[in-house]
Amino acid sequence: MARVKVIVITGYGTNCEIESAHTARRAGADEVDIVYFSDLTSGRVRVDAYNFCVFPGGFLDGDDLGAAQAAAQRWRHATVDGERILDQLLTMLDAGGMALGICNGFQLLVKLGLLPCLDGIRLERQVSLAVNDSARFEDRWVSLRAEPDSPCIFTKGIDRLEFPVRHGEGKLVAASDAVMEGLEKANLVALRYVDPLSGAPTQEYPYNPNGSPNAIAGLTDPTGRILGLMPHPEAYNDPTNHPRYTRARTQQDELPPLGTIIFENAVNHLRNS
Repeated sequence: MARVKVIVITGYGTNCEIESAHTARRAGADEVDIVYFSDLTSGRVRVDAYNFCVFPGGFLDGDDLGAAQAAAQRWRHATVDGERILDQLLTMLDAGGMALGICNGFQLLVKLGLLPCLDGIRLERQVSLAVNDSARFEDRWVSLRAEPDSPCIFTKGIDRLEFPVRHGEGKLVAASDAVMEGLEKANLVALRYVDPLSGAPTQEYPYNPNGSPNAIAGLTDPTGRILGLMPHPEAYNDPTNHPRYTRARTQQDELPPLGTIIFENAVNHLRNS
């Protein structure tokens, strides 16, 4: 059985790395390291020494140029001994590794062109994430549905989830109508915002916190080994994190699965692949 080695990237405003690393450990990963981007550019650490890369949420570069825009340029151009850091990540992915981008991490993956890779095209920006329709920062819990026809490994066997969102730029925008149609046709939408009562995908605010079309909350790539999502699974790593925890404990109200399940699916896949 393969060892699961997780690298959690931090620095430049990222502030969810500790929760992300903790959730990966709870999910059963064999090794979890929080690594600063400067550790990569100095050559002290290589991305391809791991098989699971997590890009946590935060405020990369203060989102001053747009969410994760500056970070994407850093990944594209930073090198060590003439080798791009991005190429280390691609080597890890091509070897069967996995990547998870949460909030700012999702924004980074789409700006790098690692999601959605529609038609297998890599490193071309096909979608982005824009300012919420509410024109304000949204900090609330949302209900989600995992799409059963998606190839996404992270969401296999999952029906409904509830996670918090914490973002000001989470509305998915596509480069063209053809791209949006392609996402649906290829089943690359992994998660959707849903009405908490009916379970149906919704454009209604605040259930859809940003106005993302087709209620898109998360995307995968054709391999299913890359997932980006705006909600924060790492923020729900224990039952006590959930706002209904006290009522559930006293009234036998069933809580949704922990966000740990997203990480567990990745860990189990890597361990058995």
